[in-house]
Amino acid sequence: MAKHFAAAPGAGIRTGTTVLAAEVRKGLANQLAHPLGHIVTLAISVMMYLGLQYVMGQGDMRDDLLPATLIAIGAYWFLQYSGQVMVADLIEEKRSGTFAAALMSPAPPWVAMCGRLVTATVFALPIAVLASLVPALAVGIEIPWRWSALVPYLLLAANILAFTFLMAAIAIRNPMTGALHSLLTSLVLMLNGAFMPLALYPEWMAAAARLLPTTLAIEAINLVLFEGGSLASVWSGGTLPLLIAHTAVLAALGAWLFRRNRRLAIAEGRVGQY
Repeated sequence: MAKHFAAAPGAGIRTGTTVLAAEVRKGLANQLAHPLGHIVTLAISVMMYLGLQYVMGQGDMRDDLLPATLIAIGAYWFLQYSGQVMVADLIEEKRSGTFAAALMSPAPPWVAMCGRLVTATVFALPIAVLASLVPALAVGIEIPWRWSALVPYLLLAANILAFTFLMAAIAIRNPMTGALHSLLTSLVLMLNGAFMPLALYPEWMAAAARLLPTTLAIEAINLVLFEGGSLASVWSGGTLPLLIAHTAVLAALGAWLFRRNRRLAIAEGRVGQY
């Protein structure tokens, strides 16, 4: 019996790792099954960004606006494509009834959701980088680099994934989450600095924008890269503490909703359908 309990933790870790890897493989296979759709969407997104900047520059590509807006639109692309993996796939699996099979796994339910997060990162991050690199090369956008910017960049990724997990947790019981996700990501696109830097917005609009995902992280990145701010100054200015708190609230709310909605879906007998 002692040997059984000694081996159990290792077996549990192996099971969890197997389930996690299977979830990542499944998610990537689903996304890569139709590459043409992603290519077309990516091309349209890049053209949209360049077109918007041409309009905002009144017929010119303004060097003072392009670097900051490119960082913001890159964050939006990461948010958009990670949501496609987490939210759209989960809604489709719920409608087809295959989501219920994931709950029959011997691993804890959160392992499969973590697999979706890994898939979202592995799939969305290269797309966001590529979509940012194309306009940067096309019109010669130069973004300076400082290693201290790595901290807000990592917090940006954590903030996006926490929001994405929250949307997926809602989608477990609500088939209209896709519409809600589209609405919120559209607001992010309009307000996070992808059109123009946040500093040019009216104060009330900038305050509202900071409630949305990505905005605080983009503000911190801009302070470090373009204004020469140190991490200490960004922290003392309040941007980094607010970003960490914002991410923590999204993650905690997502974890609570996941447990609640999963429990209610099972109790209602609607695990495999809406």
